[in-house]
Amino acid sequence: MQVIDTALDDGVPCLVGTADKLCQPQISPKGSVMVFDATRLAFWERAGRTAIANIGVNGRVVVYYRNPAIKTVWRFYGIARVEAKGALRDAVWVRTIPLEQEKDPDRKGVAVLIDVDMVNDLSGKIIQQA
Repeated sequence: MQVIDTALDDGVPCLVGTADKLCQPQISPKGSVMVFDATRLAFWERAGRTAIANIGVNGRVVVYYRNPAIKTVWRFYGIARVEAKGALRDAVWVRTIPLEQEKDPDRKGVAVLIDVDMVNDLSGKIIQQA
């Protein structure tokens, strides 16, 4: 799943779907989504708007990756949490792509880690499940 780490450079940034406490959905492009380890995705959140507020009240998220050039579509479902300080935040920052780092030169953003519990393709076929 190395293609997740290069999604923005490939012109296909991931979309992150969140929902507020009333289950109102929101979707946002996130250019810094990365495979953090075998069970987690992560991204650097510099905007600090709706997605972070939603994660604060409802951690369930979906990350949508679609790359028509390689005929791949994946949906990652999981529970997100914000890391506003500490080693995990720093680890995500270090691995954030330079283009996104340049947009947050003062490192005011936060890290978001997602514990992935299921990955499926566009047909719904389960690729990975916790």
